[in-house]
Amino acid sequence: MRIPLKLSLAKTFSFAVLHFTVAFTIAYLLTGSAGVAGALALIEPLANTIAFFFHERVWSRITLGPAGLGETRLANALK
Repeated sequence: MRIPLKLSLAKTFSFAVLHFTVAFTIAYLLTGSAGVAGALALIEPLANTIAFFFHERVWSRITLGPAGLGETRLANALK
């Protein structure tokens, strides 16, 4: 089942908000500095959010065969 782009973007956005919040909270608890926590909460989750978007798009191209094995379009094309 292919996941629509709009759904991938919505899931990516909600994941980003959650990730930024968790990253800021942990960084603040560890450092006691809102500035450092803010910087860490922007850099690391931003990289992960971008990676998640592409991860989601790759997974949207995977289908399950009758045996429950993942088969990608590329694998099918190479058969």
